[in-house]
Parts: sequence; C-alpha cells; structure tokens
Amino acid sequence: VQLQASGGGLVQPGGSLRLSCTASGARFRIDIMGWYRQAPGKQREFVASITYGGRTNYGDSVKGRFTISRDNAKTTAYLEMNNLKPDDTAVYSCSADIAAVGGRHWGRGTQVTVSS
Repeated sequence: VQLQASGGGLVQPGGSLRLSCTASGARFRIDIMGWYRQAPGKQREFVASITYGGRTNYGDSVKGRFTISRDNAKTTAYLEMNNLKPDDTAVYSCSADIAAVGGRHWGRGTQVTVSS
C-alpha cells in the first residue's frame, strides 16, 4: 500500500491546518490509519489514530485541538489541526495498519511549521 500525505505548510500560532493522507494499492481493509510527527532532535511522537469503525485515539499534547477522521471509502484520513503552537512544528507522517497482512505501512511526511 502507498500512502501520500499532503496539506502541510507554514502557519502562525493559533492558526489551523488540515492534513490529508490517501492510501492506494491496498488489497485488504485498512484497519487503523494514524498520524505521527517528528521534530528535529526528538523521537517520533504519536499524534492520532482512527479505526475502520471510527474509534479515535489522541496523543496527550494534541487532545482538544486536533481531530482525526476518515472518508466513507476508508482510504483517506484527515487531521484537522486547530490552535496550532510552535511546539507542533514537525514532519507529520501517516500510517496504515492492515491486520490481514500484518505490519505498519508508512508514507512520506509533510512539513508543518508554526511560526510568527
């Protein structure tokens, strides 16, 4: 499966961005789609995930500000980011877990920079 993330950019503190992650080539159901981020010099951090059934989970640092969703075809995940802070600056990558084949698939990241 191939994952393509988009929507990153430069935004001022307090602003909003919407990231998209589109999966293609999956032969089986994508059970979980997720977002992770990595800032320079830091470890990769879990941001949010959503199951095929719509159950969501968020990292503590983004709860109440970020919202993850999936489209009806279940192949695109969105990350709505509000009230962005400079600490949210990172490369955001999406992931797809496919239970039928095991493992986690990763896409190339998209840069999000929060700065005035």
